[in-house]
Amino acid sequence: MVVKVGIPSTLLYYTYYPFWKAFFNEIGVQVVTSGKTNKSILDSGVKEALADACVPVKLFFGHVMEIREKVDCLFIPRVVCLNRKTVFCPKFLGLPDMIRYSVNNIPPIIDVRMDTRQGPMSLFRAYLKIGEYLGAGKLTASYAYCKASNILNTYNSLLRKGLNPVEAIDYLENPNGKLFEHHVKTKTNLRFAVLGYPYAIYDSFINVNILDSLRKLGVSVVTAENIHPLLLAVQKNCGLPKRLFWTFSDMALKAAHLIFRQGNVDGVLHLTAFGCGPDSILNKFIEFEAKQHRNIPFMTLMIDEHTGEAGMFTRLEAFVDMVRRRKEMSACPR
Repeated sequence: MVVKVGIPSTLLYYTYYPFWKAFFNEIGVQVVTSGKTNKSILDSGVKEALADACVPVKLFFGHVMEIREKVDCLFIPRVVCLNRKTVFCPKFLGLPDMIRYSVNNIPPIIDVRMDTRQGPMSLFRAYLKIGEYLGAGKLTASYAYCKASNILNTYNSLLRKGLNPVEAIDYLENPNGKLFEHHVKTKTNLRFAVLGYPYAIYDSFINVNILDSLRKLGVSVVTAENIHPLLLAVQKNCGLPKRLFWTFSDMALKAAHLIFRQGNVDGVLHLTAFGCGPDSILNKFIEFEAKQHRNIPFMTLMIDEHTGEAGMFTRLEAFVDMVRRRKEMSACPR
């Protein structure tokens, strides 16, 4: 019987799922995901998680509960550092323990530690350990790791071409489809940058369809995932004494600095989650940079489990209308 490994469709899913799926499939393991977020998943997570947890963590609980009875084990790696420089949110590090001791009827959890600060081969060794746990030999796991790395490179190249993670994952699973067929065929005359953490920007349920709403309003969208990492790297510490030590925060801040200084967008939105400590600091730093570039309108949108689509759309519509009028007025001869 084929072993089934469950991967919750949230948090690091939007960054590393193509790698994980390719690796597990290559060693003969079936991957089961929890699917798209819906009200039932969110409500389950809110009920089960700690009250003071941020909404992405609550959502993770809900996705775990969605698949706990459908799989033989859960893949919840303890991801600490993947670039030798920054670390992930402490809640990410504690996810395996929070799930193990908070949710009933949980299957075994694969919670191998991933920390590239332990050496250049530490990530490779971590996946060899995962393969061993699932009964795969070192040679098989090594080949799976190499193949998964190539898939991840392809995935990231699709992001650089303008696809978002949901579209890129769909394309990798259906390569015969047209590359950009998922984009809404709406004429756009504005270009916005939407900044924030991937698991907030690309989960259309929790962010109440912010990307689709912008497209319907005639706005094309660029995110940090669409920017080449080398362009982000040259931003260094963004004028701070030292870089932000949270991985996604550091990436979003560098994207903000690059986008504001290039000046090739009409507006910037920061999507932040209520109750997220790193996000509250990140938002303030992005706001400081926005004040240095007052020619580019900036707005913060905060989401939580109570965010309604009507209220979000009203704010977006008002902001887009303001930006469009501002652009039209600046284009008029005086």
